[in-house]
Amino acid sequence: MDIFSLLTVLGGIAFFLYGMRIMGNGLEKLSGGRLEKILERLTSSPVLSVLLGAAVTAVIQSSSATTVTVVGFVNSGIMKLEQTVGIILGANVGTTVTGWILTLSGISGESIVAKLFASSTFTPIVAVAGILLLMFGKKEKRRDVGSVMLGFAILMYAMIIISGAVAPLRDEPLFIKAIGFFENPILGVLVGIVITSILQSSSASVGILQALSVTGSITYGTVFPVIMGMNIGASVPPLLSAIGAKVDARRTAFLYLYFNVIGTIICLTLYYLVNALLENAISPLAASSVGIAFVNTIIKVISTLILLPFSKLLCKLCEKTIVEKGKTDDKIILEERFLKSPGIAIEQSRRAAVDMARKSREGLFKALQAIAHFDEKTADEINALEDDCDMYEDKLGTYLVKLSGTDLPLESANEVIKLLHCIGDFERISDHAVNLLDSAREIYEKEITFSTPAMADLKVITDALSNIVDMTIAAFAGDDVAAARQVEPLEQVIDDLRDALKLRHVERLAAGKCTIEMGFVFSDLLTNIERISDHCSNIAVALIQINDASFEAHGSLNIIKNEGSAEYLAAYERFSSMYKLSSTVLPE
Repeated sequence: MDIFSLLTVLGGIAFFLYGMRIMGNGLEKLSGGRLEKILERLTSSPVLSVLLGAAVTAVIQSSSATTVTVVGFVNSGIMKLEQTVGIILGANVGTTVTGWILTLSGISGESIVAKLFASSTFTPIVAVAGILLLMFGKKEKRRDVGSVMLGFAILMYAMIIISGAVAPLRDEPLFIKAIGFFENPILGVLVGIVITSILQSSSASVGILQALSVTGSITYGTVFPVIMGMNIGASVPPLLSAIGAKVDARRTAFLYLYFNVIGTIICLTLYYLVNALLENAISPLAASSVGIAFVNTIIKVISTLILLPFSKLLCKLCEKTIVEKGKTDDKIILEERFLKSPGIAIEQSRRAAVDMARKSREGLFKALQAIAHFDEKTADEINALEDDCDMYEDKLGTYLVKLSGTDLPLESANEVIKLLHCIGDFERISDHAVNLLDSAREIYEKEITFSTPAMADLKVITDALSNIVDMTIAAFAGDDVAAARQVEPLEQVIDDLRDALKLRHVERLAAGKCTIEMGFVFSDLLTNIERISDHCSNIAVALIQINDASFEAHGSLNIIKNEGSAEYLAAYERFSSMYKLSSTVLPE
């Protein structure tokens, strides 16, 4: 092989890797992160986990990518180590689909069917169709399909280029002799590890091996150990991704490594045992592209079937390898690696936002309790929760801004906008909870005692406030637009209660039943309560905006109050009757 042929091979490999990336990215966009999100929801059954791992990996064309995603799930607390075993085993099976796709490049013959399915015929057709969809497709999904088709075409062209460049090697004695060295199990495994570690893809490595098979010099004696090494080399990306991650995330990466190492030992032992029983009948046989794909599949299927029953032992082995020295105190982890997978990144952000919402609710409810029963321990808890909400807003806001800078589908971009709007309101709710705490502290330290009617009035409006906060967080967590439409009528009731309570307070002040100092504190309480309900309204409006594809806040409120007047008025009347003030204004 001269320098020009070598450059052709290297160029073919470059096109191969580029085609895989384009096809994988297109498939990932088409899935919208849904496949990956299924992984963290449906992992109760080991067998189901294997099937899901295989299905997702078959789509995104990379077991390493699936495992890196799972490592991210574990690191962010979405999944536990035990849940990942089946997915990782299935990912190894799913990645063999690429090898079967690449066998299409070897189809040849004189019949019409053979000519039709020959790569030289269908690859240009796929390439033209793909570029037309990519350039002229009006819908984003059509452009994504175009990317998948174009990536596939580049992949197939790369196989043609590599196969054509290496074909003359069939007559090179030096090449034949070098390939023979790799029949040594240790050398073969090491070569496979090195190649896959460099290419960062076992599918690409197997594809190159399939391309080399056109020389007729690749025997099954070489294929078995080299593919085993490629499987181990595929563990490098997950191991690198786990650097600096939490303990369980690092254990997940090692789980993938141990599976491939143990599977290699088992399958190599079985292969050489069977080969010996057949008097070395397998090793000398020349391997075809289809044969290599079959070997790759059968190795991973056998490894999965043998190791799946021992999943708990694999987890214990990982726990022994990575010992937990101390508990992490991270309250929120947003995986940077998921920025390339918008569906997962948004789901991760949404979970964090729901956690933030619940912390703001907890702080608020503690503050409302402190108005009647103040103590320093509760005050410290409220301040700690407010600090948590500040931290959530900072980290989550930064993460969402980074995410918004990526190439997002319209639906995902709208979701990011919604989350950015809502986390600001949740943080402000926690701020107002601290303001209520300050008022509670003043009541406690100055020994202020409100009259019985005033306390009864406060009870009515704080009950309404508790309801609107619960309703808002439930609507946000469940992305429930119908529930969100109930928030604004209750917010209007709270506004009416605030106005009525201010007037009743003035009456008590005029009658000498209340002091100016009490009046200031009472007014502060009402102001913070009303503003919290406003923030609940903002969150509900954001949910409705995304659903209606409208981003005018005042317009959305007008729609809620006017166009939906029957629904709005019915809800308003219902809440008004629920939160009625007593007729008693002045204390007896």
